[in-house]
Amino acid sequence: MSHRGYACAAVVCALCACASAPAATPDAGRAARSNVQHVIVISQENHSFDNYFGRYCTAPAGSNPACTDGPACCEAAPATEPSGASPTALDDAANAAYDPNHSANCENDEMNGGRMDRFVTGASCSDPRNWAIAPEPLVAPYHAFAREGALADRYFQAESGSTSANDMHFAVARHVFTDNTVAPMAVGAACNSLSPQMHYASQRTVADLVLDAGFTFANYIEGYAEATAAAPGCAQAREDCPARMDTYPCTYDSSDIPFQYYPRFTDNPTYMRDFAQLQRDLDGGSLPHVVFIKSLGYHTEHPGARTRISDGVAWVQAVVRAIRASRYGARSLILLTYDEGGGYYDHVAPPAASAVDMQPYGVRIPTIALGPFARRNTVSHVPMEHASIVKFIEWNYTGMTGQLGARDATANNLGSLLDPAATGVAVPER
Repeated sequence: MSHRGYACAAVVCALCACASAPAATPDAGRAARSNVQHVIVISQENHSFDNYFGRYCTAPAGSNPACTDGPACCEAAPATEPSGASPTALDDAANAAYDPNHSANCENDEMNGGRMDRFVTGASCSDPRNWAIAPEPLVAPYHAFAREGALADRYFQAESGSTSANDMHFAVARHVFTDNTVAPMAVGAACNSLSPQMHYASQRTVADLVLDAGFTFANYIEGYAEATAAAPGCAQAREDCPARMDTYPCTYDSSDIPFQYYPRFTDNPTYMRDFAQLQRDLDGGSLPHVVFIKSLGYHTEHPGARTRISDGVAWVQAVVRAIRASRYGARSLILLTYDEGGGYYDHVAPPAASAVDMQPYGVRIPTIALGPFARRNTVSHVPMEHASIVKFIEWNYTGMTGQLGARDATANNLGSLLDPAATGVAVPER
């Protein structure tokens, strides 16, 4: 598996019609530690920070600004990378046509011990197209999100390599396997090329911590109902998927959902919900406290297979709009992030390998905090990763961190992205 918007009216009708919701008490039960009652994580795919924000930020490359007020306080991408090449234009056509090699071995070779000098030339997987910046109009909605909320300019890919390995950090905050080498024993697992299929019954996840503390949790997954209905066969491609393939990126891929690897959650309808259920739960007052949202591949912006950036941007906009228009808008922290950098160049060297699992970090990936709890037009320079989201979820719903005995004990928290006047309590930065 190498994968490793259309306009609002076409995304999912339920998420575009923001009907008024009936009166209800949406947050009954235990209170979170802060005023953040709901954490909603939207995970897109395979782009580096420089891909999308290299021309949004205006501080000189390498200047390491200490200020935090908007685009002048984060580094622009350099005019050229170390070999002297200028960036290519990452428009919809370029994104659709080329998927960089993003295996762990390739990315480690390209990063070259932090020199960041082999993406274009010098490695077996080098390619001039690995150094690319999206035109500003294409990603202008994400730039607007950054102005509305808080942008993390030191949020790094959890480990070198592909989607599934990085997604596992959302669940357990540590390395589990390398690249896309293992599938969960779940609906749809037979419809991709991954082998073996595994359950990790002995590992606790952040979802276990949330549930055991008396709160609620769910995934909302585009294409999941179709995959379930087709099982044990494989779902057919949706007609609007440009690749027209009865596999990724046009159909559900179970390896994109890290909690499917853990028996408590595998295909359990309480925790695995079709994406269309999201609008019904927003309207009906039944949104869980912790939510992960995943689109089909052709809405994730993942390069290659005719996937367009504009489709993913429109899809994300529709989801954010639906949440904001619901009764949950005033109570929710929305986190938009990416699984990994996709093999694209980024000019900032990652930190040293994690002392927890000795896995090398990858490049920076775009991450934005949105909603009433996010600092406005702020750039955070605090180093973060997917385990930072796990750490905040632990802190907010259980009052403790590090319970997984993994990077949740060592990663920085999300406090630098959040406004203490809105959260009601200062969330730690570390």
